[in-house]
Amino acid sequence: MRRGGVGRGLDVYRDIIPDWEDFVVACSRPLPTTLRVNTLRAAPSALCERLSRKGFSLAPAEWTDDLLTVDDAAVSRTVEHWLGMFYIQEAVQTFPVLVLDPKPGETILDMCASPGGKCTHIAALMQGLGALVANEPLGQRQPALLSNLNRLGVMNVTATSYRGESFPMQTRFDRILVDAPCSAEGTLRKESSLRDGASESAIARLSRLQRRLILRAYDLLMPGGVLVYSTCTFAPEENEETIVYLLKERDAILVPIMLTIPCSPGITRWAEKVYSDVVSGCVRIYPHQIDSGGGFIARIRKPS
Repeated sequence: MRRGGVGRGLDVYRDIIPDWEDFVVACSRPLPTTLRVNTLRAAPSALCERLSRKGFSLAPAEWTDDLLTVDDAAVSRTVEHWLGMFYIQEAVQTFPVLVLDPKPGETILDMCASPGGKCTHIAALMQGLGALVANEPLGQRQPALLSNLNRLGVMNVTATSYRGESFPMQTRFDRILVDAPCSAEGTLRKESSLRDGASESAIARLSRLQRRLILRAYDLLMPGGVLVYSTCTFAPEENEETIVYLLKERDAILVPIMLTIPCSPGITRWAEKVYSDVVSGCVRIYPHQIDSGGGFIARIRKPS
């Protein structure tokens, strides 16, 4: 999402990223090919058997059977991919949905849904039951979303195209995912242009948008509802500062996230800024921790 300006460099994060040298080495390696099994169309064991017969070598992730590492990116050219049995997805991108923890029968909004990886993951965990709204305001991104919803067989979905920050208030949701537009520094292993970091101007512009999105999403929650905010960037201005802003503006409760993978807590200091200790309950995932991209996740609850 970076547009214009000179990147401020990744060295600005040296003091907040643990095992800095391991991080630097990991950022220079190509990403492994990982796929998420679409359980609406196939069981992990059945998909592994089909792909293994075609000569692919697969290994499940330590934390779930639904995510597989495969030895050949050509897996995307198989009939199983065309039939929607799996979605090519970075490991780190599965965690916002796991933290959201969608349930069958709920009413759920994916506010920034394209290209559909997280949205189709939500649908799979809902087992096709309940109401899922996939919102994508940008016309050029909508075809990818609709194509993936169709390919993966998501039937309980309504696609909308509202600006997230002005999404209509007529409906309240049990759970909302805001996988926010961001400066995308965490994708640097596949986007080499981001190895210099994002520009200050892009970070400032995106931070303003993220604040509008998270406020509207929170207001759309039912009492007791859950909001997950995620990005794929390292910038505290887009991560912890967005959460601090929400906590100041609303009666939101930040729920600490407990993951079984190597990860890091949200930071409470950045440059000359000091944040509330509560944001340490957020999660940061770096490329060297699970051999994937980078990301940030916060889980928020609205009081009952």
